[in-house]
Amino acid sequence: MSIDWRTLPSLTALRAFAATAETRSFSQAARALNVTHAAVSQQVRALEDDLGRSLVQRDGRGVSLTTDGEQLHDALGEGFAAIQRGVEALRAGEVDRPVRVTLTASFAAQWLMPRLKGFWERHPDIGLSLHPDARVVDLHRERMDRGIRYGTGDWPGLDSTRLAAAGLVIAGAPSLLGGRETLSLEEMREMDWVLTRNWSEQDAYLQRLGLDPAKLSRTDVSGEELAIAAARQGLGLVVESAALIEADVAHGRLRIMHESRDSLPAYFIVTLPGQQRAAARAFLKWLKSQA
Repeated sequence: MSIDWRTLPSLTALRAFAATAETRSFSQAARALNVTHAAVSQQVRALEDDLGRSLVQRDGRGVSLTTDGEQLHDALGEGFAAIQRGVEALRAGEVDRPVRVTLTASFAAQWLMPRLKGFWERHPDIGLSLHPDARVVDLHRERMDRGIRYGTGDWPGLDSTRLAAAGLVIAGAPSLLGGRETLSLEEMREMDWVLTRNWSEQDAYLQRLGLDPAKLSRTDVSGEELAIAAARQGLGLVVESAALIEADVAHGRLRIMHESRDSLPAYFIVTLPGQQRAAARAFLKWLKSQA
């Protein structure tokens, strides 16, 4: 059955009447709807005018329903009950679904995954759904609860919280460095490199140091994870965010030979403004504790 929406009274008027019919009082209906007594009375009168029927009998202390009012009350009771069941089912699904997070594959693998055990130990009942993506994902359109982005933190329409420094460093494996603790620019020019293809920030960093990326002995790879993996094997120096190789440095797999002092860009947690689900809030609080 198709619905002719143009012939239906306003939902506001129907809600006002349904609340009045349920409570038999304009005042109690107003409290239930969080509006004024006058607003409820006006909406009910407007509904009566629209239908051309008297729906309530007004007396000094309350209201009673006419025969037409009783008939409409029964119909609306069934309709609003069905709406409430549908809305509650949807909300229950929202509560139960995992927290959806968009982030780059390299940040997921190198920074987040080594820490996630701590989150699950604290929140074993909260599921996570990680969506690695090199794109800047629209959180609203793709129904993401959280995003972790690399940049300056000024994305219009989003709230952002700094999570981790993303200052770039040059690093290499001990097997490549041969015991050297520092490298001169000339030594860097003569060494092999593993560089991420089409990464403008990497090339700009090298140029600021006086290294021409085009003249280096380089192997190009398609992502930061591959560059880091190759660097661990001693295949060349790598340019990477310090946040993504901190575990490698801590365990001696890589050594930092030079680091940028820039405070930006960095990694930021991004969210849509407004109320968030409890599970998403818990994940945000835990992320902040890792900063």
